[in-house]
Amino acid sequence: MTARPLNLADVFEAITDAVPDRVAIATIDRDYTYAELDERSTRLANHLVSLGVGAGDHVAVHSANRIEWVDAFYGCLKARAVPININYKYLHDELTYLYDNADCVAAIVAPEHVEAVTALDVPTLEHVIVLGEEYDAALASASTERLGGRTPDDPYVLYTGGTTGSPKGVVWRNEDLILAALNAARFGAPIESVEQLAAEAAANETPMVMLACGPMMHGGSQWILGNGHVSGATVALYDQPSFSAEAILDLVQKAGVNSLTFLGDAMGRPVADAILAEPDRWDLSSLAAVSNGAAPLSEGVRAQIREALPGRFILDTYGASESGATASRIDDGTEAAVGAPKFAAGDDVEVFDPDMRPCPPGVDGMLGRRGPMPVGYYKDPVKTAATFKEIDGVRWSIPGDFARREEDGSVTVLGRGSVCINTGGEKVHPEEVEAVLLRHDDVFDVAVVGTPHERWGQQVTALVQRRDGSAVSADDLRDFARTLISNYKVPKEVFFVSEVPRTAVSKVDYRASADLAVSLVS
Repeated sequence: MTARPLNLADVFEAITDAVPDRVAIATIDRDYTYAELDERSTRLANHLVSLGVGAGDHVAVHSANRIEWVDAFYGCLKARAVPININYKYLHDELTYLYDNADCVAAIVAPEHVEAVTALDVPTLEHVIVLGEEYDAALASASTERLGGRTPDDPYVLYTGGTTGSPKGVVWRNEDLILAALNAARFGAPIESVEQLAAEAAANETPMVMLACGPMMHGGSQWILGNGHVSGATVALYDQPSFSAEAILDLVQKAGVNSLTFLGDAMGRPVADAILAEPDRWDLSSLAAVSNGAAPLSEGVRAQIREALPGRFILDTYGASESGATASRIDDGTEAAVGAPKFAAGDDVEVFDPDMRPCPPGVDGMLGRRGPMPVGYYKDPVKTAATFKEIDGVRWSIPGDFARREEDGSVTVLGRGSVCINTGGEKVHPEEVEAVLLRHDDVFDVAVVGTPHERWGQQVTALVQRRDGSAVSADDLRDFARTLISNYKVPKEVFFVSEVPRTAVSKVDYRASADLAVSLVS
């Protein structure tokens, strides 16, 4: 535990006072110092308070990446309100559910989404602040005096992506969030006080530059932002209207990025392809490491990244909205390829059997983590009780990932139990089969789901996007898979598709994939 309670807004202000002229956010168009960002978010906090937004109130942030997203993130926390991440790709019914479930009292909305918000019937929503002239005028007239009264118990809520069900709001205390999810850039070093973090930032004359590639509505990107600023680093924010590998690399060069973070193959592959296509276009000498989280990197994409960026480490991280940063591994290219990601894990991580007893090495079970963790799910005591369990007097977060403890103490993460396929009594984890198929040179992308089968209950079914120009067949892929995994895991059906359904944050959209697969089977 820390000697002084932690609150992220307090930490950001202390870092600002220590290094006011350091770049806090770098975009392709301009840089924002800690002092500038602190003033912008303080003005927004005061504006929110003037509207009647109070401690614990929920404020929707409904926009793609832009500097105002960062304003809103810190501005809400400064006002002791809670920024609610809205998926800007959601349609009316999805938005209605999310705004209503989150009890949003105000919304900060990009102009292109105003029509969608005004069409909602959400009784709690009293204020809509539109980015642009309205927002700029509100900030210009707001006070720059910092607010106080924050506590370590102030809530932070992160809505999950809902790839297999309705989004759920994961509620964290500020202090627990910092310790569990925002301290990785400091390698988990103890935090004695807010002042300690400020002193460290001031003493570091060569702060890291970290790039958050993904949308800020995704927890991984918010946590990169928080990790960067808790450690006094610069965070490069990708704020272009659509994903472009070339624009990402432009930002890496412009900002001098040291750590580039992907959200799986959907981002890693096009960036590696771009570098290999034009190896002399960018100066990437600042780039020391590639990080990956949220979705696994396939071995094929790893090989491309190693070819495109020789000598760099690939840092894989495993975590969940419900558990924070749980495990990691540094891939320097010397380990043999594996079918599922294997991570080093400390004694705060365990694999449990159905009776909540630790599994012996080699036995599959449910991954759990103890230590600082969420309070629970917003307005959902049933799911809270199912995920956060007390075992022998210790509270554990067990978010639903299957895993296996290995003989060397590492943990192999197999995938979400909610998408597990039950075929003839055997359990198949889609991510494991996907990782194998993605090792085939002719496979660009893949999703594996279960489809109904009269005899086995479910059959393993793969949706495969071939590489351009490839004519690989379903039999070719099945033969390849049989050399690497048990026969019951090999897809019984393989359908070739133009594009694999993915969510806005690059994860396989298993609901859409299952619907597509069922339509193709029938």
